[in-house]
Amino acid sequence: MTILSIQSHVSYGYVGNRAATFPLQSLGYDVWSVNTVNFSNHTGYGKWKGQILGPEAVRDVIQGILDLEAEDSCQAILSGYLGSAAIGNVIIETVNRFKTIKPDLIYMCDPVMGDVGRGFFVKDEVVDFFKKIGTHAASIITPNHFEAEILYGAKIKTLDDALKACQFFHDLGIKVATITSLILDHTSAATLHVLVSTPEQQLLGQTPYLPFTVAPNGTGDLFSALFLGHYLKTHDISLALKQTLSSIFSVINRTFLSGNRELCLIAEDYKNPPLFDEITVLQI
Repeated sequence: MTILSIQSHVSYGYVGNRAATFPLQSLGYDVWSVNTVNFSNHTGYGKWKGQILGPEAVRDVIQGILDLEAEDSCQAILSGYLGSAAIGNVIIETVNRFKTIKPDLIYMCDPVMGDVGRGFFVKDEVVDFFKKIGTHAASIITPNHFEAEILYGAKIKTLDDALKACQFFHDLGIKVATITSLILDHTSAATLHVLVSTPEQQLLGQTPYLPFTVAPNGTGDLFSALFLGHYLKTHDISLALKQTLSSIFSVINRTFLSGNRELCLIAEDYKNPPLFDEITVLQI
């Protein structure tokens, strides 16, 4: 079982491919990591070194994989942070090429653009790419609250708003729409929500909010990887969401207790995530 993961790379810390590869390997997947940037650390530190890789560099690496004629084993393509819209176009080319060989291949698009309180941290062209091209080609999307509002084109304040946004995504042809870090009116500030929707089923997951002084980056990347990994095994969104949230909360709780700024994800048992009474998944 193989997943092609096209995301950012950092040497220090856990975001992008560094947050996705080890957990997916722990679940039994072979991960073909293709990096869109090569940075010393994530940009949340305010300073970093490294380069954004050009589209030709990304295309060359993917072509090398195709030259090995190994694509039959690839079940899914996962994409995250993009340094440019041109790299996004390479990803769509890749999805289309792989689908000519494996029509049932799943493409999960994590449309990384920004976050509540931070605003955008990508170029305008990347936002435009996700709104007009990237998400339209996806089987599964995993925007956070901020990103879902940008893609939907309206504010999401209530659960009904969020469900309407998901229906908008389904109308685009997206099979599974997920909104993470969902902040809903009239709910406790001590609770975070995740909405997962298909045309037939809607689920609302809830986890405790931990009051970090500086919240760790990479939780969205970790969520996308784990949800994809569990979903590919079962095609059961309820089970995939429960397992993913259990692992995510375990990692975040360990990180909070350690006082680290980077996710403590190495020690986690992703195959057998712990069960927490505080985590619920409700059928809507």
